[in-house]
Amino acid sequence: MDWGTELWDQFEVIERHTQWGLDLLDRYVKFVKERTEVEQAYAKQLRSLVKKYLPKRPSKDDPEFKFSQQQSFVQILQEVNDFAGQRELVAENLSIRVCLELAKYSQEMKQERKMHFQEGRRAQQQLESGFKQLENSKRKFERDCREAEKAAQTAERLDQDINATKADVEKAKQQAHIRSHMAEESKNEYAAQLQRFNRDQAHFYFSQMPQIFDDSQVLIELHKSGFARPGDVEFEDFSQPMNRAPSDSSLGTPSDGRPELRGPARSGRAKRWPFGKKNKTVVTEDFSHLPPEQQRKRLQQQLEDRNRELQKEVDQREALKKMKDVYEKTPQMGDPASLEPRITETLNNIERLKLEVQKYEAWLAEAESRVLSNRGDSLSRHARPPDPPASAPPDSSSSSNSGSQDNKESSEEPPSEESQDAPIYTEFDEDFEEEPVSPIGHCVAIYHFEGSSEGTISMAEGEDLSLMEEDKGDGWTRVRRKQGGEGYVPTSYLRVTLN
Repeated sequence: MDWGTELWDQFEVIERHTQWGLDLLDRYVKFVKERTEVEQAYAKQLRSLVKKYLPKRPSKDDPEFKFSQQQSFVQILQEVNDFAGQRELVAENLSIRVCLELAKYSQEMKQERKMHFQEGRRAQQQLESGFKQLENSKRKFERDCREAEKAAQTAERLDQDINATKADVEKAKQQAHIRSHMAEESKNEYAAQLQRFNRDQAHFYFSQMPQIFDDSQVLIELHKSGFARPGDVEFEDFSQPMNRAPSDSSLGTPSDGRPELRGPARSGRAKRWPFGKKNKTVVTEDFSHLPPEQQRKRLQQQLEDRNRELQKEVDQREALKKMKDVYEKTPQMGDPASLEPRITETLNNIERLKLEVQKYEAWLAEAESRVLSNRGDSLSRHARPPDPPASAPPDSSSSSNSGSQDNKESSEEPPSEESQDAPIYTEFDEDFEEEPVSPIGHCVAIYHFEGSSEGTISMAEGEDLSLMEEDKGDGWTRVRRKQGGEGYVPTSYLRVTLN
């Protein structure tokens, strides 16, 4: 996993991230410089303090130096003076060894970043130039085909016209032949330009980009879009009769009479990252305005949030039902009817959240399949990295790098059928195929409990149970009966002993 395979369409993100790293390095250099100044100022103040309190006369001439108190005080002053020397040494090391090295390293990183982004932009410009040449040759081919067909129709019409002279007919046929020859030459030129561009594009996305930018797993996971890298542009044959039925790879004629280009080349250009302008996106509930990988992450987060809310509402409803049972058995504690509105509200919330969970699960499944499909298409289209374009200048360093990259890219094999058929929700498999979990403790039922609601389990007074999950603050504990069966019971009804 590298920049070229996962962040091929996130050039701006890479640019911002690398600039942020250099800015952070510059901040650290400033921090070390300021700390050096603080250390120097601190040492200077300590030396001033020692000088202020040192005896004016030498210790051998000072009669008070005979007393241990004076000797201890002078020793403390000497220790403070030594400490000031240590701070001066720290400041000197910070200034010479740290600040200078960091500044040098920062300058090297800036130069390296500048070089990489210059290479990246130069490669983009070359690819864009090739695409423009391809578009020009395609339009020329299209125009010559229309002219050739028009000339052929004119020659046929004059040939069938009894009033036309033989000279006019021969001239029209000759013109049609010339136009047909020009269209054939334009077709050959367009086909050659298309082959050249597809080779350059594959080299750009599968060789140049992975070589220019190195790996960064955290940033890849954070910003990868999930889009597959662009594939080859398909050839559009304009030499067929113009009155054929329009299709995805043909020319249509709009109401204004101008030819309209259809097919993968037009749609591919809107997707091609270096050239297309980003349109203003409309935020949608299913996050379809986001790239596939980012959409999958947002949907996963929304699904987890809805499941948490749903579990919270279920727990609240169970607590309210339990409270209602207590009120019915002991009327002096409260009116059971007062809980009905809250129970109804939680029930409505549960139904609403269940529908939302189903909705997000469907969207997530679709997003997961789209991500897997994009990855599969990208790998199947390029099982091995393409050869560099013939027009690329020879370079010893780039050839060695491309050799290592060829080995790296060639190791990327298309996913097997077994992996493609694997279920999308692999993270939820344990919800449906749980392995037996060992108990974490032992508990005894203090009271009888009738587990009538979903998720609960009945227990008899004095019954021994296995503790499977502790109370998480909602008043319920998960237990397992010896004769089989697992569910939740009120925590206050148990006497718990942990292993």
